[in-house]
Amino acid sequence: MLMRTDPFREIDRIAEQFFGTTARPAVMHLDAYRDGDYFYAVFDLPGVDPESIDCTVERNVLTVRAERRRPAGDGVELVAAERPMGSFTRQLFLGDTLDTDKLEAGYEDGVLTLRIPVAERAKPRRVSISVGNNGRKQINA
Repeated sequence: MLMRTDPFREIDRIAEQFFGTTARPAVMHLDAYRDGDYFYAVFDLPGVDPESIDCTVERNVLTVRAERRRPAGDGVELVAAERPMGSFTRQLFLGDTLDTDKLEAGYEDGVLTLRIPVAERAKPRRVSISVGNNGRKQINA
C-alpha cells in the first residue's frame, strides 16, 4: 500500500494559496512561437478528455478551457491526490497580425496544438522604389 507521510505538506499548503489548488488549478502550461507563416500555441493537457476542451476566439482573445476529472465509481477509493483536477482556463491576447478565422486545433498525446496563420498584411513585403522628376524618390507599396 502507499504511505501518506509528507514532510513538506505545510509548504505545499502555502504554495496552493498563491498558485492554485487541486480543485482550482492555477496553471495551464503553454509554449508559443512563430515558425514561418504560422503562429503556434501549444498547451500541456495530460489526462484531459478531448470532449471537455473548448477553444474560442472573440475580438482577438483566444480562450482555452479544459477539465480533468477524477475517476468515479462505487469501488473507487482515493489513496493519493496530487494531480490537479477541475477546470483549467487560459487566455491569450492575439495581435491583429494573425488570421484567427483560419485557426486550426489538434489534440494528441495530451498536448493541444493551435496553429494560426499570419495575416497577409503582416507578412514582410518588398517595396519598389522609383526615381521621379528632379531626382525625387517615390515609394510604391
